[in-house]
Amino acid sequence: MSSALTRGILVTVDSVFIPEHSSTAEQRYAFAYTVTIANQGNETAQLRSRHWIITDAEGVIQEVQGEGVVGAQPVLRPGEEFEYTSWCTIATPSGLMRGTYQMVTSDGDGFDAQIAPFRLAPPQLLN
Repeated sequence: MSSALTRGILVTVDSVFIPEHSSTAEQRYAFAYTVTIANQGNETAQLRSRHWIITDAEGVIQEVQGEGVVGAQPVLRPGEEFEYTSWCTIATPSGLMRGTYQMVTSDGDGFDAQIAPFRLAPPQLLN
């Protein structure tokens, strides 16, 4: 699990291995990650876009950028939170994800909310 706080926006991520969508023979390892974005600040902010950096154990990097998350661009008032689950695949049994959410306040001020690095690994590799 990872957490990062940027300008009152707390981003917490937890990941889990998905064996039924993984294949050692095909070098495909699937992971679900659940993100909670909580507005602990004093100003309303909207998530406009995302930028993920996914690195496998061999250092191969995938970058994912786009508008919103899971088809939404949530507006978070102070005290509100938004949670979603998504997933990714990498070619090695373990890896790392990190990134940013591009946020805009109700005053039009833009900033990047940090997503702290978190591990992608099956349970047997976490011990």
